[in-house]
Amino acid sequence: MNRKKLILNLYKKVYLIRTAEELIIKHYDNNEMKTPMHMSMGEEAIVSGVYTALGQNSLTFGTYRSHGLYLAATEETDKFFAEMLGKVTGVLKGKGGSMHLLSPNDGLLGISAVVGSTIPLAVGAAFAGVYLKKKQIVTVFFGDGAVDEGVFWESLNIACLKRLPVLFVCEDNGFAVHNPPILRRGYKNLVNIIKQYYISVFEKETTDAEQIYNLTLQAINSIKKDHMPAFLHLKYYRYLEHVGVHEDFNAGYRNKKEFIGWQKKDPVKLLRGKLKRIKVSDIEILKLEKRIDKQVNESFQKAIDAPFPDSYELLKNTFYE
Repeated sequence: MNRKKLILNLYKKVYLIRTAEELIIKHYDNNEMKTPMHMSMGEEAIVSGVYTALGQNSLTFGTYRSHGLYLAATEETDKFFAEMLGKVTGVLKGKGGSMHLLSPNDGLLGISAVVGSTIPLAVGAAFAGVYLKKKQIVTVFFGDGAVDEGVFWESLNIACLKRLPVLFVCEDNGFAVHNPPILRRGYKNLVNIIKQYYISVFEKETTDAEQIYNLTLQAINSIKKDHMPAFLHLKYYRYLEHVGVHEDFNAGYRNKKEFIGWQKKDPVKLLRGKLKRIKVSDIEILKLEKRIDKQVNESFQKAIDAPFPDSYELLKNTFYE
């Protein structure tokens, strides 16, 4: 893929994620969307860069802050907004909401609201792939709060012990809900501990999706070459409250000055500026943006017009006794 095409593709993803979430913010207080929202604003470069590097032959699992991952994987918004509104045309026919998105056809196998719960699933999927002789990398996205769960360390240990093709992607926004690492960890440096395992470790503090794309390619190559898992540690800044669609700088655990600093390197603005520097015309950029704006607005209207599921859907495709 040439560089212009790559950056355009990355920009398409980050702009789609941002635009879709801006529409959610615009309408959420109308109380039409009953699902809790864990917004992706600020992390768009991570999911876009990583997913673009993974390509077609990858399986992926994610966490509840899932809008960005789903949109980066699928680039579709009809089923996405229908699910936000609880409609029968949604990803899970309105029963999953914001925190349980998936798209098996795009390799996105599962997202869960339970912290850390998809990490062992990813390791299991990688083990199954090796057993079945499939040359397939399994990627799992999780926040830095999931690292405080025992299941993370158990999963990491078995992945390293069995040399499984797992790409662990830690999206580190510096908080587990409202708690910084110093209040929840009895050690100094996460990456230094991870490096003690049989695993290749890559880290970068950047909001540049192109840089993340290139770093991910290095991680993928290391998995293939060294036959061991890889760990990506990527920092970003969560723009909005832990759960919800508003800012929370009056909550007392962080200040807006820090946020303003991160906004200067906003992932969407950064990529747009990069497009201009490689001589992509304003007309071409605006054409892409207008196409996405149209897609997002039409999808939202379709979701508004779609019916709610009938009562018989409540127990369909669920396990119960």
